[in-house]
Amino acid sequence: MIKGQDIVVVGIQPWDIEIGSNCKNIALEFAKYNRVLYVNPPMDRSTERRESHKATIQKRIRIKQGLENGLEKIKENLWNLYPHQMVESINWIPLKGVYNTLNKRNATRFAADIKSTISQLGFKDFILFNDSSMFLGLHLKQLLKPKVYAYYMRDYLVKVPYWQKHGERVEPQTVKSADVVLTNSEFFEDMCAQINPHSYMVGQGCDVSLFNDDAGSIQIPDAFKNIPKPVIGYVGSLTTLRLDIELIEYIAKQRKDWSVVLVGPEDSDFKNSNLHNLENVYFLGRKDASELPNYVKGFDVAINPQLTNNLTIGNYPRKIDEYLAMGKPTLATKTKAMEMFQDYVYLASSKEEYITLAEKALQEHSIPLAKKRSEFANGHTWENNVKDIYNSIKKATKDTILWD
Repeated sequence: MIKGQDIVVVGIQPWDIEIGSNCKNIALEFAKYNRVLYVNPPMDRSTERRESHKATIQKRIRIKQGLENGLEKIKENLWNLYPHQMVESINWIPLKGVYNTLNKRNATRFAADIKSTISQLGFKDFILFNDSSMFLGLHLKQLLKPKVYAYYMRDYLVKVPYWQKHGERVEPQTVKSADVVLTNSEFFEDMCAQINPHSYMVGQGCDVSLFNDDAGSIQIPDAFKNIPKPVIGYVGSLTTLRLDIELIEYIAKQRKDWSVVLVGPEDSDFKNSNLHNLENVYFLGRKDASELPNYVKGFDVAINPQLTNNLTIGNYPRKIDEYLAMGKPTLATKTKAMEMFQDYVYLASSKEEYITLAEKALQEHSIPLAKKRSEFANGHTWENNVKDIYNSIKKATKDTILWD
């Protein structure tokens, strides 16, 4: 472990985000042995105008006006900074030169807030950990002069329309500028290594404690009482950006004696799909995160029928760890990122393989196999993830920094 260091964390998700966040979990682990400043993304002008009715934006407006302190202590060794300077909304600008100038000005404003705060906290020789903030992050090494600049890539953001406009040319520059690039899949590691030789796959942390059923205390919901077995199930957002509706329909039609159970909120395409007309497909709706283990326990085979596209090809799906933590036979679409699971997950390259591998999963399931799956998933803790981050930072900087 790296201990006794000062670490500044920047990224694209604020501390007060309503959903789970890799970056927040990593920051909490950092703070066990180091002082950590977690910096929220700066508010931009269009967000202030568009979302001024929200409590989170109202708080930022008060901070901008000097009516409220932007630095909050979360816990021992961990602070959260709300930048008081606002940045301009520039993503719409088509001209590269104009965009570049304004992006650097935004970064300079952002860096000024960080400099002021690290001076206030007495941070020195700090590590800068950047979670995917590719635009502002392009200039932060130059502006902040950290001891180590680490860039963390965990999603293929440049294939998302907003990020794609300037990201396809800017993110490679940010990757190149970093002292070390950290990724959560081999796909991203291979991609980044072509730009920066100090690129390392550090895996993914996951809190699977909710999915620990060693005591047998997790109860299958009553909703399963009238659903015939075997149950082929999925939990998560039902969105056609990531999931293959045609594949799910194929499974249901090919094996009418199987029940396909889908747990989660639906997008409009799922709501209007033919799946709702199939007698052996069951939509159980959105559930609270605390309830998901109960539903996974009701599955005989857990699936992740994702499309293979720019959004998913390098994606590390945390639901796989959750399935495995419960010892469930797990079937997923084969991608580069999923290769690390190949000894524990059935990986399918076609809709036909989904059928044959689901049959194999049902036949092979055993208590010893369930135990192996659970042990594997329980190794993917945030603590182990951060250990790999530390080791990669040390490896990348061993010729320039003497670590304890």
